[in-house]
Order: sequence, then structure tokens, then C-alpha cells
Amino acid sequence: MQTGASAALSELAVFDEEQGGDYDPVLYLPAASVITERMVSDALTAEAHRDFAEHGWLSVKSVMTAGEVSDAKASIDDLTSGRFQELKGIMIERSAEAEFKSLSADERFDCVRKLWDFCRFDARMDRVAHGANVRAILKNLFSGQETRMFQDMALLKPPGRGREKPWHQDHAFFDFPLGTQIVGVWIALDPATVENGCMHLLDSGHKLGPRNHFRRRDWQICDTEMKIAEPVAFPLGPGDALFFDGLIPHGTPANTSRERRRAIQFHYCCASAMPDEKDSRLKIFGGEGKGSTC
Repeated sequence: MQTGASAALSELAVFDEEQGGDYDPVLYLPAASVITERMVSDALTAEAHRDFAEHGWLSVKSVMTAGEVSDAKASIDDLTSGRFQELKGIMIERSAEAEFKSLSADERFDCVRKLWDFCRFDARMDRVAHGANVRAILKNLFSGQETRMFQDMALLKPPGRGREKPWHQDHAFFDFPLGTQIVGVWIALDPATVENGCMHLLDSGHKLGPRNHFRRRDWQICDTEMKIAEPVAFPLGPGDALFFDGLIPHGTPANTSRERRRAIQFHYCCASAMPDEKDSRLKIFGGEGKGSTC
């Protein structure tokens, strides 16, 4: 059991505002599973650049060393324990709200859903976000353009209660004009499996453009649209990474196992990219705002 979580967690954290809830398992019935074999050196080639443009993802082995993975896990312990009092980005699974105050410190740790905006406080995480392997792969994917990290998150999906993150496109959450290149980097800290909620993507789905998103269990693509899709599952080992396009539909099922599935995720854009008005984004992705139904 983790021992880092403390009473400070209840003072710093907020509960998930999204509903979550039951879903049809067919949404995450993968047509295939990709076992990560591409090494970092292979991700720096012109072939990798072409594959990313075609498929919308790149799965890369050992982006982080074992030592860096251990440091990142220790950082998560420190972040949730209240060591960094300035950190405001701690979210608890909503399913734990009724019982949270009565739980032990270790039990509270296993209720944390997400951390964010922590790189400016913890150099260990900042070194991952700006590490040599990540930077080199991004340089290839962005055709040599300078990039900047604009979002950092730890997605913890605790055992037995980590809820589903429904199918969505990350670009729908960001106030950048359509056409802005956005690349997410999702790095496993624990073995990420189909059972504990690994990433599922719609191969080449970024080519279909923006999808309407609706407020249901989360801000999500309509279930009926995704039930006819053929997703690809991405089991990853600790330190392995998935680089993916900001327009590719993806989601993660609930963690019904007894195993932790900690991951860290960063989003990058060109250094020169400028945000747009929020209303512009909602006109593109906000299905309910456009009168659509789900």
C-alpha cells in the first residue's frame, strides 16, 4: 500500500464533477491489441513520421528509464500527500465522496483520479515532460518545429473504482483553432492492460475530423457512434509511451481490477500556436450547442 497520502489530501482535493456511470462493454471491445515494439530510435525516422500522419498514433517502448518511472511514482506520492501546498490540481473519484472522510490515508490514496498542473512544482515530472526522448520524438512528429508543453496530468484510475473516460477527442477540450497540431503523450507508470483501463484508439480516426461531443457520463462522443467502431487497445509496460494526434478518438474503460494503472500525460503544440476563443471551439465540437442529439 502507498503511505504518502495524508489528511492534507482532503483539504487540497476536489471531487470529480463528471457523472461517470455504467456503459456498454462493447464500447471497448478491441478489434486488435498493439504490443509496443518500436524503440525510441525507430520513432525518429521518416517512416515513423509517415505512420503517425496515417494512423494518428505512435507506440514507443522505454521512453522512460526504470529510474525515471520510480521517480515519477514517488512524485505522485508526494503530490497527493500535500508536500506541494501550492498544488491545486488534485481530483478524487466521485464514487468515493460519501465515504472519503472515514477512509484511512492509504485508502484515500486509492481514490485519487487525477493530478494536473504539477510540473512547475516538481522537477522530477518536468524532466519527464521535457526529457530527451520525448523532445526528440516530438521534433520528428512536428517536422522539426519547436514545441511547447501546455498541459500536464497524472491519470491514476485507482483499482476497483477508477471510472471510465468515455470516447472523446482531446482537441475538443482545448481552445486552439482547428488545424493546430496537438500531440498527446501518454506514458504508463504501471503495466497498463485491457483489464485495468489501458488506452483504446480509433486507428486513423483523426482523418475524419472533429466529432460532436455531448455532456453525458463526461464530455464525450456519442456512444451510438462508437459502438460501430473497431477500436485498437494499447497495453503498455512501465515507461512505454503512446504519442497520439489531438483529433484521434480515444477512451479508457473502467479499472475493475485490483491493480493500479497510473499514467502521466502531456500535451504539446507548436511554440507559436495561439489559443482561440472558447466559443469557437464549442461551435465545432459542442454537439448540444449545435442542436444535435445523442
